Amino acid sequence: MFQEKKVSVQISKKNTQSRPQKIILATNRRPRARDIGIEVGIYKPGQWNAITDVKGVLVGHETVWKGRKIRSGVTVVIPHEGNLFQNKVEAAVYIYNGFGKMTGIGQIEEVGNIETPIALTDTCNVPVVADSIVEYILKLPGNEAVTSVNPVVGDTNMSFLNDSRSRPVKRSHLFKAIKNSCSGPVDEGVVGAGTGTSTFGWKGGIGTSSRILPEKDGFYTVGILVQTNFGGILTINGAPVGRELNCFSFSQDIPYYTDIDGSCMIIVATDAPLCTHNLKRLAKRAILGMARTGAISSHKSGDFVIAFSTTNRKCDIPNCITQELRLLSNEAMNPLFTAIQEATEEAIYNAILKAVTVVGLDGRKREAIDVEKVKKILEKYNMLDLHSKILPWKSEK
Repeated sequence: MFQEKKVSVQISKKNTQSRPQKIILATNRRPRARDIGIEVGIYKPGQWNAITDVKGVLVGHETVWKGRKIRSGVTVVIPHEGNLFQNKVEAAVYIYNGFGKMTGIGQIEEVGNIETPIALTDTCNVPVVADSIVEYILKLPGNEAVTSVNPVVGDTNMSFLNDSRSRPVKRSHLFKAIKNSCSGPVDEGVVGAGTGTSTFGWKGGIGTSSRILPEKDGFYTVGILVQTNFGGILTINGAPVGRELNCFSFSQDIPYYTDIDGSCMIIVATDAPLCTHNLKRLAKRAILGMARTGAISSHKSGDFVIAFSTTNRKCDIPNCITQELRLLSNEAMNPLFTAIQEATEEAIYNAILKAVTVVGLDGRKREAIDVEKVKKILEKYNMLDLHSKILPWKSEK
């Protein structure tokens, strides 16, 4: 049985390195959703149950943790290892609630592609991260003639735990996140752009998950990465966890300003050959997965979904006026619609479960959710190990 050890991370002023060792150790002791029997949906996750299960996708983090005031960072998702500007990927953006500072929306909407790494950070750091991405692209070999770059940067507001006015994320942090990006398992919880976030009244962070479709549906993979920083009434697999723990939006015990307003950034990756139109349709369904967790998308919640396909890269070939594409039909989208909801829901659970307690600006604290209490609640509502009780597929008679 998983045994959680409560760890309140409060670092001395002398400890100013990125992501202190205490956080890393505490995070490693906490489970992901499936580690404690939370099985979401019917489709199987990929090898890593992460956005990096989509072949070629890389993720990198750089945490900015200084003294008692700075709890920030940057996370990057890179669609492929090549020169993104020269080999753009088909993309779309869906805005569910637009109270956010995301950059790059206009060009994605107009031409339907992404040409830079996608970065997530704290709200006031968006301009410097965007500028850093421009510099990164301009310096890449092969881009010597480039004079226009569309940086894609999303954000959530970390000002409860972080001194956001100091704008601690610098150019070097973005470059380190890109340099450290890799495939395989993805760090979750209090890391990178999840360092200072809060979710449902507890500590939030970075979360990820994936789904693989059956062979008859194309054997495509869809992956999700979320930056969670929002409120609502936490529901896990249908169980009213937030209400059972008496920690939810509008409850008398939680102040309004700390647990409702925030944002959720969702990045969707797939190897399914989708056009921009169907990528936007897919992005819309990610919000349904967010809703399943009990999110309410409050007035000041910037809820954005960025979706891209690693297939059908757009190369700017001189004197070429047409391009042949292989596209999935509209009628074949339903399995992907289901998979994206499942992966988004599970990614949010992973972000919350992997997050550790953090003390930040002015001594404010965000507690990690109590894993053992969550397990007991889910056992009460018979919501653990669902696949052993209800087959995800109809059995053969």
